[in-house]
Amino acid sequence: MSFQLPAEFKSQPTPFYYYDLALLDQTLAALTAAARPGNFQVHYALKANSNLPILQRIQQAGLGADCVSGGEVQRALEAGFAPNHVVFAGVGKSDAEINRALAADIFCFNAESVPELQVLNELAAAQGRTARVALRINPNVDAHTHAYITTGLEANKFGISLSDLAGVVDGLDSLPNVELIGLHAHIGSQITELHVFANLSRKLNELQTWLEDRGHQLPHLNVGGGLGIDYQHPDTNPIPDFGAYFGMFEQHLVRRPSQQVHVELGRAVVAQAGTLVSRVLYVKESQQTRFAILDAGMTELIRPALYGSHHHIENISSQLPALAYDVVGPICESSDTFAKAVQLAETRRGDLVAIRSAGAYGEVMSSSYNLREKAEALYR
Repeated sequence: MSFQLPAEFKSQPTPFYYYDLALLDQTLAALTAAARPGNFQVHYALKANSNLPILQRIQQAGLGADCVSGGEVQRALEAGFAPNHVVFAGVGKSDAEINRALAADIFCFNAESVPELQVLNELAAAQGRTARVALRINPNVDAHTHAYITTGLEANKFGISLSDLAGVVDGLDSLPNVELIGLHAHIGSQITELHVFANLSRKLNELQTWLEDRGHQLPHLNVGGGLGIDYQHPDTNPIPDFGAYFGMFEQHLVRRPSQQVHVELGRAVVAQAGTLVSRVLYVKESQQTRFAILDAGMTELIRPALYGSHHHIENISSQLPALAYDVVGPICESSDTFAKAVQLAETRRGDLVAIRSAGAYGEVMSSSYNLREKAEALYR
């Protein structure tokens, strides 16, 4: 057993999300230290976790905000992020969302299509403003990650395809209320093979040269995020190797003089600081399977059901020898399974179970399916 739940939380009603603020602070310190030598501007991706106390801590560490909805833009501003450190991405921004972001005078829209650019121009003109944009390109770079979370291939819905880029750039002259300030690319999530960021850098180098030949000098480059974490060994590797991540761009990205490079990290910042704590309702045995049925389910952590994702699971109440369990939740779906044949200390009704690395895409993706109450968040 390696996860230690503070004693004052062991009698709390379950399930709940437990956030280790000391680990979050250590992660933020490591991140900012690694980003500082190369003067990288880090934007935290709110889609990973938009819990307000967590956001406020991230803002206080000096990060900007990467948002993919109007609600996230509003939450970022509520958490104290300055508008000039807020970027707004997303393939389907509504008029209302764009208008709110324009009124707040955010730093940049990551624009994903010609129709979006046209709408940005129209809505900005109506407000008497200019929309600063970075063109999100689809670089056709394979991130070597799960198919559901890759975003940089031609088959994905995100970004402007390279074959369409010339027409998009040529059309900017007809959009007087749009100002092109940069390029943006995001190729996927939970990326652990760092060489793909070298491939992305080389693609961006080519595109910058191509744009400069057409008279466009870009003050900003946004290389997206996607850095993965170690779900298998959360205690051995609690903080990602941010130095190696930034080093790929330092080595392979050709930065122009005074050019600002932005990154958008979410999971790598918050995932390991969060744990879903649940209680065993029943242990059910059949001839084929031994089930540990928890009071948490896919309503609290949907990643295993949605992606087949692995999370390290521990019984934090038992010191008995380990047995194999299918760890499942109470939701009326067969997909409500956290893991199969996982080794847990012999488990009994009432034991507490910790599902690790749940700080990203846990609470933020929770639902009230089956009319379940939302789980509380606790901090230490």
